[in-house]
Amino acid sequence: MQIAGLNTLGISIARIDYAPLGQNPPHTHPRATEILTVLEGTLYVGFVTSNQPAPNRNKFLSKMLNKGDVFVFPVGLIHFQFNPNPHQPAIAIAALSSQNPGAITIANAVFGSDPPISYDVLAKAFQVEKNTIDYLQAQFWENNHN
Repeated sequence: MQIAGLNTLGISIARIDYAPLGQNPPHTHPRATEILTVLEGTLYVGFVTSNQPAPNRNKFLSKMLNKGDVFVFPVGLIHFQFNPNPHQPAIAIAALSSQNPGAITIANAVFGSDPPISYDVLAKAFQVEKNTIDYLQAQFWENNHN
């Protein structure tokens, strides 16, 4: 929407600036594959495969990227980027194969939904006590700063 010439072409692009030790937390793009190019600094990136038959079920793939390196995140898979350097920022360009790729940040969607997902459902899904779910849901800014 910010670059009118790209509207309806089926692509989008974003510059991402990472603070020292900053991250783009685990998320997914339900409608796009992402290709990430590091312009400055270093990024630790990774994604988890889908629920395929064994032995590739939920396989975690990761890599340390340096300036000029490129990495592809397949459509719909949970992925992240993290700047491991405590002293220097990092910069990357992300190109996506849709003008409307969508973005679902996993923790926000699961623990910060409105209304909240039932404690019973989340406690059973994560196999933890209900007070752990309460603690995680309380960490979200939306829930703490109304």
